Amino acid sequence: MQLRSALLAATVLATPIAATAQPVTGLYVGAGAGVNITQKQDTVGPNLFGFIVPNSSLKGSTGFAGVVSVGWGFGNGLRAEIEGNYRDNHNNGFTNPNNNNTNLVGIAVGAGTNEQKFGGMVNVLYDFNGLTPWFVPYLGAGVGYIGINEKWHFNNNVTAPAGLLFAGSPAFVPGAVRASGNSTEGSFAYQAIVGAAFPLPQIAPGLAFTTEYRFLGTTGHRTYTGNAVALTTATTGFTSPAAFRADSNYNHSVLLGLRYNFGVAPPPPPPAPAVVPAQQPARSYLVFFDWDKYNLTDRARQIIREAADNSTKVQYTRIEVNGYTDTSGTPKYNLGLSIRRANAVKAELIKDGVPANAITTQGFGDTRLLVPTGPGVREPQNRRVEIIIR
Repeated sequence: MQLRSALLAATVLATPIAATAQPVTGLYVGAGAGVNITQKQDTVGPNLFGFIVPNSSLKGSTGFAGVVSVGWGFGNGLRAEIEGNYRDNHNNGFTNPNNNNTNLVGIAVGAGTNEQKFGGMVNVLYDFNGLTPWFVPYLGAGVGYIGINEKWHFNNNVTAPAGLLFAGSPAFVPGAVRASGNSTEGSFAYQAIVGAAFPLPQIAPGLAFTTEYRFLGTTGHRTYTGNAVALTTATTGFTSPAAFRADSNYNHSVLLGLRYNFGVAPPPPPPAPAVVPAQQPARSYLVFFDWDKYNLTDRARQIIREAADNSTKVQYTRIEVNGYTDTSGTPKYNLGLSIRRANAVKAELIKDGVPANAITTQGFGDTRLLVPTGPGVREPQNRRVEIIIR
């Protein structure tokens, strides 16, 4: 009774697990959101009134990232998709480790940018189906074009050296330099994706929860312009164009999301377990095996001993030992495995006192299933040897 219950439980549990391993096939959509961490960006500038800070940088920060995608799965683990993305970061200031108090930009406080990125990517991904029963890891890469908006500002609130001149202009009021700009520049981009999908067939067929890490980088450099104002009195001053140049932009995003694969049929209900016939003392006995095994378990030896003992209580003409397998292997391999199982049972019957010339063995492979299944299914009740006393 315990063996029968265990086999039923294995059959029921195997059905949802097998459903989760199905590769993405056909149209799917996905979306994700999370955090975006920018690395420090190398910059040249800001350039204010002819003063340029070389070898400066824009500080990194932690912000928001979101993506949406539409793709197609080819049924073999390979996917291709088009992605739209958005990232928002507040970078708190320009830095220059070589600054001193004679450097106008180096003594700036209250400087920084509000950086927004948006664009599209074309990605190719590969799902590693079958590695685990409950989640599917995947890798991907993509290329595309990203627009990067920098809304930047610069405030100099520290007293500057007396008599500092700007290209022949009058000395400015100490601590009264302001600059800002707001513009968008585009750049080619590339990314790498490492993720995992957790199928949720119990909620909806084709639905999966996803978690991802994405590295996004841009190429080349971008120049952002604006205007600067320096007060020469408390109420008057002069203006000048201002700008800074930003080099490659690097982003690290961690996203959580959902993916839905259209047209996925719900998993079929588990087949009703076949009723194992009660083992009568003089007729038929079933011996079960572990997957891809032909060695005998303790329970199997106990059943074979019962068959050998009961064969002495009836008049028989022969004892048939027939081996079978499930459908998880190739037909040729399964035939050989079924014969090995039958021979293992025959050897144990002989060991238990049954004459060898009274036993006939035969292997049927996966051709006579006790529980009907499709190909490639590991069904415990089909991995068996039947002992028939004629």
